[in-house]
Amino acid sequence: MNQVKLYCGTSGFAYDSWKPDFYPENLPSSKFLSYYATRLNAVEVNYTYRRLASAATFEKWIAATPDDFLFLPKAHMKITHSFKLEGAEEFTRAFLESLNPLRDAARLGPILFQLPPSLKKDLSRLSRFCKLLPKNLRAAFEFRNATWFDDDVYEVLRDCNIALCLAENENLETPHVITADFVYLRLRKPEYAESELESIAYRVSQYLRNTYPTFAIFKHEETPAGALNAEKLLVSQTQSAPA
Repeated sequence: MNQVKLYCGTSGFAYDSWKPDFYPENLPSSKFLSYYATRLNAVEVNYTYRRLASAATFEKWIAATPDDFLFLPKAHMKITHSFKLEGAEEFTRAFLESLNPLRDAARLGPILFQLPPSLKKDLSRLSRFCKLLPKNLRAAFEFRNATWFDDDVYEVLRDCNIALCLAENENLETPHVITADFVYLRLRKPEYAESELESIAYRVSQYLRNTYPTFAIFKHEETPAGALNAEKLLVSQTQSAPA
């Protein structure tokens, strides 16, 4: 089946406070991921931002989820915040190798490289780093300083088929520019009005219609609102998809 797909989820899944509105009241935390995967089909993995995950951890997650469920790792902070992309070749190689269990199982989604707000536009730094990444790897960059929102940055990303992460939060909203053959949305506002969710659903339907596989990740909160919004978006697009 070659149908263009929507992947929806949240940043993480291990939140006891999501009971009882998302997780059943008596569900043990060891079963959170397997239950989450019955309602959503992707999760952004913040775990990989602070440590290199063991193969055993990934294998456990793979076993707990269905074959079409994807994991979207966040690049290690050493790459994005310590090295700031410069001189990061060796550690980046080690980080990517740590993801091999997900890649080998065809469960690896795009990798999110989230740059610190203090890092301003540096075109040559970005270009050098992007060229290090394997061509068969899906990657997205989230820029949190507005100086990066420029045509020459988009061109570097396009040349390497890397997505400009379309992130929105209270302080900064990324321009809606497509730079890869897929779309990565990070929906970070604490609350979304119904009209805003309808607008997101419309945008997503257009991406899918234009054959862009789309990854839509809502922010986790103490409440399960993000997970419920992700599920609502996933169901709405599934129902509207052509038979």
